[in-house]
Amino acid sequence: MTGFRIEPLLHTRTVTVRDTVCDGSGEHAAGAAWCAQPHLVFPYRGLFVRHQGQELAVAEAGQVLLSNACADYGTRHPVPGGDASLIVHVEESMLREVTPRGLLRDGEAIRFDPLRLRIDARAQALVAMLRHGLREAIAEPLEAESLALTLVQRSLGPRTAHAAGSSSGRQRLADRTKLVLASDLSRRWTLAEIAAEIGVSPVYLTQVFQQVEAMPLYRYQLRLRLARALDRIGDIDDLGQLGFELGFSSHSHFSAAFQQAYGRSPSEFREAVIARRRRDP
Repeated sequence: MTGFRIEPLLHTRTVTVRDTVCDGSGEHAAGAAWCAQPHLVFPYRGLFVRHQGQELAVAEAGQVLLSNACADYGTRHPVPGGDASLIVHVEESMLREVTPRGLLRDGEAIRFDPLRLRIDARAQALVAMLRHGLREAIAEPLEAESLALTLVQRSLGPRTAHAAGSSSGRQRLADRTKLVLASDLSRRWTLAEIAAEIGVSPVYLTQVFQQVEAMPLYRYQLRLRLARALDRIGDIDDLGQLGFELGFSSHSHFSAAFQQAYGRSPSEFREAVIARRRRDP
């Protein structure tokens, strides 16, 4: 498929992990091998919109898409730049074991409902660790399987996963707001500017977004920026410049936000990735 790249990272009897990159020029791989089985999609770069019938889901870092087997999903890219995601497939009996009953429809086959969940900062860090470890061939299969299963359990578990809520109209407003923020991660938006883009009052916007996403706008934007930092941190030398490019006012601001979200400073996280590359050539 033109503009869509799939890189197998891990395949064992229990877990399969693939890295997918789309340049935004077309649909995602609807007939790909993983579509025949239920799987989890962890976007870590960019943004796309997935639709099935009338149901829409904005897919960006901080979400996991729960994908049913052989479902007829379509995609579009309202924001330039394409996207990238980690696809995780867990052997079906194990997936059923780790999935709370409240996320499954009744029936013999695994059918997810709802089709997306928010994930916390720890789960986002696990996505980055798993991807970096497998891409650099520094994670042994057993370690990678353990990381993948931990990621799935944490993402589906009731302690950390949160379903998007509220009416369809309010959900659409929140999704439009996400598209505005994702269109320029470095921009220091004001509330009035975002509200003008959406066509509602600032007060209404803050109320609806908080209700739907269970977090204020500024925190959602911060999570988007930090997720992008996770994606790039293993491949960039100047962390201060990275923070500046992502809209942080200073290196100390970037470092403090990263530390609070992921439990390590950007330099500590980066050194951990580099140290593993040196230790496991």
